[in-house]
Amino acid sequence: MGIEKPLEPPKNGLLVPDLVPVAYEVFDAWKLLIKGLAQLLHVIPVHGCSECSEVHVAKTGHHIRDCSGAYNRRRHSSHSWVKGSVNDILVPIESYHLFDPFGRRIKHDTRFEYDRIPAVVELCIQAGVDIPEYPSRRRTNPVRMLGRRVIDRGGNLEEPKPWRFADPSSLNDFDTYRASERFPRPSLSDLPKIAQETMGAYETVKKGVRKLMRKYSVKACGYCTEVHVGPWGHNAKLCGAFKHQWRDGKHGWQDATVDEVFPPNYVWHVRDPSGPPLDSSLRRYYGKAPAVVEVCMQAGAQIPDEYKPMMRLDIIIPDSEEARMIV
Repeated sequence: MGIEKPLEPPKNGLLVPDLVPVAYEVFDAWKLLIKGLAQLLHVIPVHGCSECSEVHVAKTGHHIRDCSGAYNRRRHSSHSWVKGSVNDILVPIESYHLFDPFGRRIKHDTRFEYDRIPAVVELCIQAGVDIPEYPSRRRTNPVRMLGRRVIDRGGNLEEPKPWRFADPSSLNDFDTYRASERFPRPSLSDLPKIAQETMGAYETVKKGVRKLMRKYSVKACGYCTEVHVGPWGHNAKLCGAFKHQWRDGKHGWQDATVDEVFPPNYVWHVRDPSGPPLDSSLRRYYGKAPAVVEVCMQAGAQIPDEYKPMMRLDIIIPDSEEARMIV
């Protein structure tokens, strides 16, 4: 209607002062989570399927035939297990780092001029965390918008070139790539303490991301797993999901959920990691849990009450012969 509507932070480009401590808390917990998982994986065995995204936390891979990878018919849907890493536990969801979320939109031809960092870290940066290698514009004058069109960006500021600041070694503290090589194997006496700290860091990140996303805009593609932190999505034509040719490779942006930014990555719960592998005939008696929770539990951490129902701890698992007599 041509009427300018006053915007509140952070929709007007200004920070929310009450959420700045939350952003720093999430950022510190994210680094602690990566460090703890990297140490625990030296002791707790994790397996990943080389053909699909299935992950299993036990001494041996399970025998449940639910592989959806390539040529699964030749393997009768059996998984092809290999040694897992931190990336199998924490699903790497990355986003473009933006100096000014209300500035120029990322185009397909300019996508290589922007760094890709974990979406949780980018959300913390836009919420107030200052990282010298990844600068972000902190406005003092609000952004003015008429509908969806920006009519005043709060003054012009030259955007720094990403390659002047980006240092590959600076990403190591908050990135999961080869994290196990950066942290030594812990002693068995310290394992329960590390597991409990890692569990606490996981809960802090999950609750903190939920608080930040109530105010700060995060977009997710409705067709693929691409995530973008900012008031609107980028224009890079990288979507390869079903019928992407009809959309010219463009993403279908919509409001993201917490599970799209910080996926729980559910795995089968194993009551006895040293026992026999899980069997397909008994799969309806098994429970599930987030991969981080399963790793920490096997390392000696206490299970939060919210995960106990989904892990189905109150169900007695029968043997194969008993299962045949159950209707």
